[in-house]
Amino acid sequence: MEADDLITATLSLPHGELRLLQPRESAELPDDGGVEWAPLVPYWSVLWRSGIALAHELGRRRLDGVRVVELGCGLGVPSLAASRSGAAVLATDASAEAIALLPRNASGSGIELDTAQVDWESPARLLARAPFDLVLAADVLYERASVAILLELLPRLGGETVLADPGRSAAGAFLEEARRRWRVSESTRDGIAIVRMRHTRFTTRRAHMT
Repeated sequence: MEADDLITATLSLPHGELRLLQPRESAELPDDGGVEWAPLVPYWSVLWRSGIALAHELGRRRLDGVRVVELGCGLGVPSLAASRSGAAVLATDASAEAIALLPRNASGSGIELDTAQVDWESPARLLARAPFDLVLAADVLYERASVAILLELLPRLGGETVLADPGRSAAGAFLEEARRRWRVSESTRDGIAIVRMRHTRFTTRRAHMT
């Protein structure tokens, strides 16, 4: 992506300011509408409110040595916040463009993390690196098809998941089933639901996000 196609967005987070390169066309369509607002640009390139809310949650704690993976990272705000809090982070997305831009944003903020292009329906490369201590996901339930995929995938990745959602219609179905399967606790930040799920498949070092 050419430099002329990018602008710089600045976020204030608990562990310091974060400067992000973002596609110009996406910045012109900020995520400040209703929860069912659909952008006219690729999803990965939007600065989602859920990602910012989850980054603030992560920024409140030290995650030294905790192994973290983010699903559907997009611009990677939660991944960058987790790394700055001390975690060893793998940021993943199905979009090659997202995975190409994220290392530039990490380097620009003096942050180190790993990236991988991953399709949830073909997660072998991701599962080979499991278990993780903490799985992150921000605003990944905007399609109903994602519900069954995530219910199957999350407990295979690690013992704890923290998910942020602005109220997508598919999130209700996901949470209803998640409460049956796992220990779930919920809170809100700036109108975004922060959902913590404890799985029992793995015994891993806990990030204690409660």
